[in-house]
Formats: sequence, C-alpha cells, structure tokens
Amino acid sequence: MDSLAAAPGTGPATSPLPILRKPRPAAKFADLPTGRTLVMGILNVTPDSFSDGGQHATADTAIAAGLRMFYAGADIIDVGGESTRPGAEDVSPEEEQRRVVPVIEALVKAGALVSIDTTHTSTAAAALKAGAAIINDVSGLTMEPEMADLVASSKAPYILTHRRGDARTMNSLAEYKDVAGEVVAELAGVRDKLLAAGVGPDQIIVDPGLGFAKNDAQNWELLQNLDQLDSLGHRVLVAASRKRFLGSLLTVAGKAAAPEERDAATAAITAISAFRGAWAVRVHDVGPSLDAVKVASRVAAARTTH
Repeated sequence: MDSLAAAPGTGPATSPLPILRKPRPAAKFADLPTGRTLVMGILNVTPDSFSDGGQHATADTAIAAGLRMFYAGADIIDVGGESTRPGAEDVSPEEEQRRVVPVIEALVKAGALVSIDTTHTSTAAAALKAGAAIINDVSGLTMEPEMADLVASSKAPYILTHRRGDARTMNSLAEYKDVAGEVVAELAGVRDKLLAAGVGPDQIIVDPGLGFAKNDAQNWELLQNLDQLDSLGHRVLVAASRKRFLGSLLTVAGKAAAPEERDAATAAITAISAFRGAWAVRVHDVGPSLDAVKVASRVAAARTTH
C-alpha cells in the first residue's frame, strides 16, 4: 500500500514525501476513464506562478505535491516549469527542463499520467522522453511553430490553447467583436496547420484559453458559449482554475479574492463544464473538482433516463 513514510511507533507520518513501495506500470492516454469529465491537476515547478509560485519550486516538494494529487484521484498531472501568467519572465528551455524532468520521471514511475505544460519544443521532447504522455502548449504554436513537427512525429496528444501574443503583450490584444466565434475561428486556423504538418485529428485537444488575451467579461462570455467549441470536432479542455476573473467576481469590500480563495468558484465552473460535456478541466485543487464532476455526471445521467 502506498503511504507516507513513518518510522514504526512514531504516530502519524511526518515526511513531506509520499514514498512509493514499488514502481507501477506507466499510465497510458488510451487507458484514461471515459464517460465523465477528467480532472487534470496543475503542478507548477516555478518560483513565480500566479497562484502557487514557489510552493513546489524544488524537485522534492513538486514530486510530493504531484503524488498527493495523484493519490487524491487526479486523472492527469500537468507539470510546468515556466509561468505563463501575464507579465511573466521568460525561462530558458535548459532551466525549464532542469525543473521538470526529474519531477516527470518520478510521477511516471509512480504510475501517474503526466502532461508537460510548455511552449518550447525541446522541453516537450525532453518531457516525452522522461515519460510524459501529453503536450500542453499554451502558446498555440505562436512561440515555436516547429512544435507541430514534434507532435506529428511523436503521436502524442496535443492541447491547443487559444492565445494572442505572449505573456507581456496578451492583455493589450483582448479586442473582440464576437469572442467565442473569433476564438473558434483562430483555433481552427492553428488546427489546420497541425493537420498540414501530419498531426492526426484525434491527437488534438482544444482549450479556449480563459485569461489569455481575454478580459473578465470575455472569459464569462466564452464560458457561456463553450458549446461553440464542439464545432471543431475535438476534445475540449477548460482551464479556469483560480484565474483573475474569478477573483474579480468574488470581490468583497473592494478587494478581489486571493487565488487560494477561488477554489469553490473553480469547482462550480468544473460542474458546468462537465455538465456541458468537456473532456477535462485543469485545476489546482483536485478534490472539489472530482466531486463536482461526479455531481454533474449524475445529473446528466438522470436527464438521459427520462
């Protein structure tokens, strides 16, 4: 049985690292559960991510956090070594790989299915070599177009996120007449580049990019029109966890809710996304979203029986 390590007779475990008794077989994308929305846990191995920067900045603390998510029921652990928040500084691929590769190797050894959150082709390749199964590129090919060749050759599932500009310029590019329609059209344009590079349609997962070149009102409008993404014919990932537009909604006495105070609102979006048929949600706090998925699935099942 996997558990926290503790010496006999010392009472509750005190070690921060869950110790795995033996390696488990590598998890496979094809073995993910079907019939419900999946929950992807966010693991930022960074000092500056907007919500949890610095909490998991070492390999040991990141592995411990990832294992806790895995044992809590996360279907996928999304490991990132570079913050993608607006205004974040760039990180070299070499530093990014130093941060994430040991973490990916440990989580895969434990039996977790891992995705790599990166905009760099070389980091994605290193992560796949370390055992990651999914590439999560929030740049939508805008950083390194050669990423398409890696996706095609590796056959790895690829999360295509809608984004305009980069971390420094995206906020200035949040101009839309029809945000849902334009997001779908722009995702379709990048999707076509992937297909032209030899990527299979079944490899592509689309993410509307909440918070990336969108203001608060645009994020809510996108959530209201998630069904428009279905026209692309691909799986849909919703990543709203702890984002600024939730903090704005939960403002009290003129002060926006802090990131860690946004988990209940995140779980509400998980329930809505699951009820609408999203393939997965990407969240910081796995437990509440797993509960939300179960509730949404049960309500949906009850609707189909009447």
